[in-house]
Amino acid sequence: MPSVKPIICASLLALTLAACSTAPAAPSLDPVPPPARRPDAKTQLEYGNPPPPPPGRY
Repeated sequence: MPSVKPIICASLLALTLAACSTAPAAPSLDPVPPPARRPDAKTQLEYGNPPPPPPGRY
């Protein structure tokens, strides 16, 4: 069975290369938070109207 040895060597090489491959890059974090959701009618009935937004900094 001389043809089995090259197949085993090739499969080990393929497994080694697959294990050493780089992982996909992680998605970057978005520095801007999403806008605040407006309260719906049920939330306004249960908790009242939300407070007004704070005044601008400048």
